[in-house]
Amino acid sequence: MPPASSTQRSSRPTRRGARPAANSRPWDDPTLAPVVLVRGPEGLLAERAVDGVLRLARERDAEVEKAELDGGTYAGGQLAVAASPSLFGESSLVVVRGAEGATEDLVADVVGYVAAPDPETVVVVVHGGGQRGKKMLDAILASGAPVLECDAIAKDADKVQFVSAEFRAARRRADAAAVRALVDALGNDLRELASACAQLVADTAGTITEGVVDRYYGGRVEATGFKVADAAVAGDAGGAVALLRHALATGADPVPIVAALALRLRTLARVAAIRGGAVTARELGLQDWQVRNAQRDLSRWTPEGLAAAIGAVAQADADVKGGGRDPVYAVETAVLAIARSRR
Repeated sequence: MPPASSTQRSSRPTRRGARPAANSRPWDDPTLAPVVLVRGPEGLLAERAVDGVLRLARERDAEVEKAELDGGTYAGGQLAVAASPSLFGESSLVVVRGAEGATEDLVADVVGYVAAPDPETVVVVVHGGGQRGKKMLDAILASGAPVLECDAIAKDADKVQFVSAEFRAARRRADAAAVRALVDALGNDLRELASACAQLVADTAGTITEGVVDRYYGGRVEATGFKVADAAVAGDAGGAVALLRHALATGADPVPIVAALALRLRTLARVAAIRGGAVTARELGLQDWQVRNAQRDLSRWTPEGLAAAIGAVAQADADVKGGGRDPVYAVETAVLAIARSRR
C-alpha cells in the first residue's frame, strides 16, 4: 500500500512526557525544509513520514539524490559529505536513521549543521524517543524545524481509527464489524495491521466485511486475559481453556490473566449491588457500557455461583504468586471453576 497522503488522518494519541514542539505536525502531513525531525516510537509511522518527505522532494526535483546515515555507527564528517552539493548540482535528501542511538560525533555534527543548513538540501533526522541526543534535539527544535510526530498507537480505539484510515486511503469500504475483527486478530502489531489491510484490499472486492476478515485472519484472534475472562464468564469452558492455553503458549504470564479474571468478576459483583439498590453506577465509578454488559451476564449467574467463582480466583491469585507449585494449573483450574459456576 502506498504511503498515506496528507489528507489521511490516522490516530494521533497525545504524547506523555514530551512537550509538543511549536512546529509539530502529524506524521501524515509532511513538509519540506532544510532540516526535518521525525520523532516518536512508532517505527511504521516514522518510515511513512520519511517516505512522505521524500515524495515531496521528488515532486520538487525528480533527480533528487537520497543518502542514508545510521545514527548508531555515525562517524564525524559524514553529514557534511552527504549534504554537500553534488558535482552536477542535483539536490540531496539525507536521512539520519536511529538518532535515538546517536554517537557523540552525530550530535556535534547535527548541532553545527542546524546552525547553517544548506537551503538546497533536506536533512531528515529520525529519532525514536528517549533522552539520548537531547542536545541535538534541542538544537533542531530551537531552529524552528518542522517536527513530524510518530506517537505510539497503543489504545484500542486508536488502532480502530488507524485501520479505518488505511481502508479510506485505499478507497475501500470496510464495515465497523470488519475493522473491529481485524484489530482483535492483529492488534498487537501495527505493521501486521497495515499489511493485513493491504492484503484485504488487494485480494478482495467490494465491501470488506467481518466474514471476509474472519476468512483470512479468524485464527489469529488475540488471546488476552480479558478474552479468557469473557469466555469463562459466558460459561464456555472449552473456549476459555483454549484461549488460555494459546495465551500462555505465546508468552502471557498467569499473574495478569488471574488479575483479568478477578476484575471481570468484581465488575459483576458491583453491578449486582447496583441491581439490589445498594449503590449507583456513578458511586462505583462504572461506565454505562460496563453496566449493560454485566447486567446481560448476570442474567445467568446466581449469587452462590458468583461467590464460588470469586473464591476460585482468590485461590488462584495466591497460587500464582508463590502459594502453589504450578501457576499454569492454578489459573486453568480457576477458569474451569468460573465457567462451571455459571447457571
